Amino acid sequence: MTEQEKRTIVVTGGSRGIGRAICQSFAGPDTIIFFNYYPEDPASEESIKLITEAGGSATGQCVNVVSEEEVTGFFEKVVAETGRIDVLVNNAGITRDGLLVRMKEEAWDAVLDINLKGSFICTKVAAKIMMKQRSGRIINISSVVGVTGNAGQANYSASKAGLIGLTKTVAKELAPRGITVNAVAPGYIESDMTAALSEKAKKFMLDQVPLGRAGQPEDVAEIVHFLASDSASYVTGQVIHVSGGMYI
Repeated sequence: MTEQEKRTIVVTGGSRGIGRAICQSFAGPDTIIFFNYYPEDPASEESIKLITEAGGSATGQCVNVVSEEEVTGFFEKVVAETGRIDVLVNNAGITRDGLLVRMKEEAWDAVLDINLKGSFICTKVAAKIMMKQRSGRIINISSVVGVTGNAGQANYSASKAGLIGLTKTVAKELAPRGITVNAVAPGYIESDMTAALSEKAKKFMLDQVPLGRAGQPEDVAEIVHFLASDSASYVTGQVIHVSGGMYI
């Protein structure tokens, strides 16, 4: 198989957690994987190692998804090396939790910038490439709280709700060019982000999960992998919840 025959996968926030699991799910001799991280993250080397051990090819790069200039440069590098982008997974995200009345404007802006504006920029740049190909898959990592809301996460919930709106709109715009756009909404998934929660907060989240356990990053990665596969070629504009039943 030549380099041009391999699928090119781009994952934002791929150095750890759900992003790393998504990269690993695509790892194989028929794919070339690119992921970003920001700021510098030594965990990226471990991601590359795991992908390589699985028989894949991976490149990690420090790219600020809020900078259209940096994103454009990153995607141009990908296309220069492989000639195309087949799959974009917008996974990069942060939290800055706090009650609304105490939330500083900086915390609101930081979360909306990375989680929503970053996805907008990456989607915009990738869409131009995919439209020329007349094919592509864009998968956005939203959250169950983007649908249900969550006390103490006004900024995070708003960003993830916005991502769902972005998904549905772009799905309609890009469908005529053979590009599908879908979202995955994880619930309580064990990751670095949830590990920082207090035991009280963790128990509160678990009490809302009918299956009675936390999910794993791999649970999300499997759905992402499906949405990028030929089996999902007639699926677009959808939000698939991976939450153990938190949203029923």
